[in-house]
Amino acid sequence: MSNSHLFLKSAFPRAPLQNGLGRFVPQMQRITLKFCKNNGSSRGMRDFIENDLIDFAKNNPGTVVYVKPRRHRTPVMVAEYLNGEREWVNCRNNSRDEINKWVNLLKTQNGPSSSIRLRKMWHTDNPSIQGPWTPFTLRHPVQNLMQFPNKDLARPLDVEKSATERVIELMEKQKIN
Repeated sequence: MSNSHLFLKSAFPRAPLQNGLGRFVPQMQRITLKFCKNNGSSRGMRDFIENDLIDFAKNNPGTVVYVKPRRHRTPVMVAEYLNGEREWVNCRNNSRDEINKWVNLLKTQNGPSSSIRLRKMWHTDNPSIQGPWTPFTLRHPVQNLMQFPNKDLARPLDVEKSATERVIELMEKQKIN
């Protein structure tokens, strides 16, 4: 067992703003595209900005897009989400299509999911006041004191025969004839 989880932020899973109830709220608040105007490693980012950025901004009015040219730096995308998380993606030597895929992936995410160690695997906004369900929840309390195997709980003999028993009888009748 590794101890890598000790350095991760610990949290309970949280449904973002009850998303999906009523209307969908996109979780990416803003995206910043940082690139160099001259460097060759920024060519894909520049092509994306020239050809696809306007369409992305029109299709996602709830997301603010910042374009930040920087000299002699590697192209980077920084996505900021409504829950306060930030995700940073290095786009060095990526093509226009790869950057388009990254932008769409960041748009559909909730934030960086790998940076949180979950304490529970489930979440509910309305926890039960009855407590957790167990296999013994709806059992009659008399069964707690019974000794097993118990003949009272066994299948009565006057019940119809099972399908397997019927097939065996039919096979025996065919052998006799």
